[in-house]
Amino acid sequence: MLNPSRLISLSAGVLVGALLLRAAPASDAPILFEMKTLPFRLENSETQARNAPETMPGGVAVFDYNGDGRPDIFFTNGANIATLKKADPKYRNRLFRNYGNGVFTDITGAAGLAGSGYDMGVAAADYDNDGHPDLFVAGLHHSTLYHNNGDGTFTDVTVKSRLDASLNRADPQYGPLWAITAVWVDINNDGLLDLFVVNYMQWEYSDKALCAYEGVTDYCHPKFYKGQPNQLFINNGNGTFRDASKQWGVRDHVGKGMGVGMADYDLDGKPDLFVTNDASYNSLFHNAGNKFEEVAFETGVALVEDGSFVSGMGVDFRDYNNDGYPDIAFVALPNQTFPTFQNTGKSEFKEVTTPSSMRDLSRPLSGFGAALYDFDNDGWKDLFVTGGHVESRSMPGQPADQTNFVFRNLGASGKWQPLTDTSGLGAALKARHRGCAFADLDGDGRADVVVTALGKEGEIWMNRSRSTNHWLEIALRGTKSNREGIGARIKVTSKAVGAQYNHMTTSVGYASSSDGPVHFGLGADSKADLLEIHWPSGIVQTFRDVSADQILKVTEPDAK
Repeated sequence: MLNPSRLISLSAGVLVGALLLRAAPASDAPILFEMKTLPFRLENSETQARNAPETMPGGVAVFDYNGDGRPDIFFTNGANIATLKKADPKYRNRLFRNYGNGVFTDITGAAGLAGSGYDMGVAAADYDNDGHPDLFVAGLHHSTLYHNNGDGTFTDVTVKSRLDASLNRADPQYGPLWAITAVWVDINNDGLLDLFVVNYMQWEYSDKALCAYEGVTDYCHPKFYKGQPNQLFINNGNGTFRDASKQWGVRDHVGKGMGVGMADYDLDGKPDLFVTNDASYNSLFHNAGNKFEEVAFETGVALVEDGSFVSGMGVDFRDYNNDGYPDIAFVALPNQTFPTFQNTGKSEFKEVTTPSSMRDLSRPLSGFGAALYDFDNDGWKDLFVTGGHVESRSMPGQPADQTNFVFRNLGASGKWQPLTDTSGLGAALKARHRGCAFADLDGDGRADVVVTALGKEGEIWMNRSRSTNHWLEIALRGTKSNREGIGARIKVTSKAVGAQYNHMTTSVGYASSSDGPVHFGLGADSKADLLEIHWPSGIVQTFRDVSADQILKVTEPDAK
């Protein structure tokens, strides 16, 4: 029986336990959010010595762990920075079950997801095709694979899956690995999800301050640390994985990875990976079928337009200008802007940060998470950014605590419109925000956002946009392809919007995961004239005259 004392209600006008409600501002803005909080506090174990990992945690996943059709929320959490152990209950990771009607409850203990180490990021997906999404939790010198048992519980299978030896034992060349995030991707299109892990840099604990700026201790610049290579693990199909990092050429490229996005940027049927690196060259891993070719320089995404290094953070890798080719948007620190790269369709990208107005709009801002979602359902994906600096203190023109930001996609003009203040985001308390995950939490057809912030409660930004625009979500079920259809490309055509494109991926933002149906806004259109799905298996599936305002469940057909 459900214990009412453990319920957290998000219903308007209700205050339960530690939940804080902030009324949505009276606004006719096209995008409008209302903030609520969950009683989870992101504990980063900040010390006066300013150890680098203290400023980096905060991954969050939104996924339907129990298959009831309502997205649930999983928060990663830190640990004692000296021991890297969750020695206090305050460091537990947290799982909140969504009971609908704005009610969430903490079921972490029963689910077995409290964790044990200093955790950073999370990647959700059904790696064994049993119909239940699993969790990979990336961490500092210790990462964990949790198998979803399908009965509301999870089991730590890190050792059983053969991931432990490569992930959690010191690399002979690079030392203990610091994993920031990961992406589930069927790299060889065999119907089994593989795991790509993004590693950051070599670090060891110090009880003494290592760096100071203007005489004040703060976090050291990444240039003072050595980087680490990323890792690729191939799914064997029997619950185990094999380390293919060297075989696929991943180990040859050492960086300081922060974010990863997955998309088939050249539409050759094989998924590619873009990795943001901190104060270093970005990486674009082109999938050649049996290995990765690192092509960031050849394709124009290794550096931003002025040729300088930036602190690349969270990223989203998807088509935002509706031309059918996945684009790249990521975020960085003040004066580094939020770079945007448009795919030319010729296996290269052009940076459009300046002509799109994003350079001027983002120059004073600092971001960690970034994601492209259509918040007003007008058929054009907007950009949401979690705001907050790396440093623990504010510097001239660079506040450490910031609001979150939203930029509206103005469509064919190629411009971005800042809506932070009118959207309600600017009214919230400022913080050092980190991870972000996205889903329609209340079933109203509008994408909501879950955000983390160092030392603060988890934020839920409910989408209260007053638009009457229609929407359509596609929930995929692969048969020959992987069960969730990760990697599937989807085209939707409607009268008012025209053609738009998206693809199934759970890797979005910074250290976070959004595992749900693929979302499309349809504007004034009450139906999609054409829905076309390109499955990873190569099968193409077509529907016509699809009614709007529904979650359409689609099963991959048998090959003809």
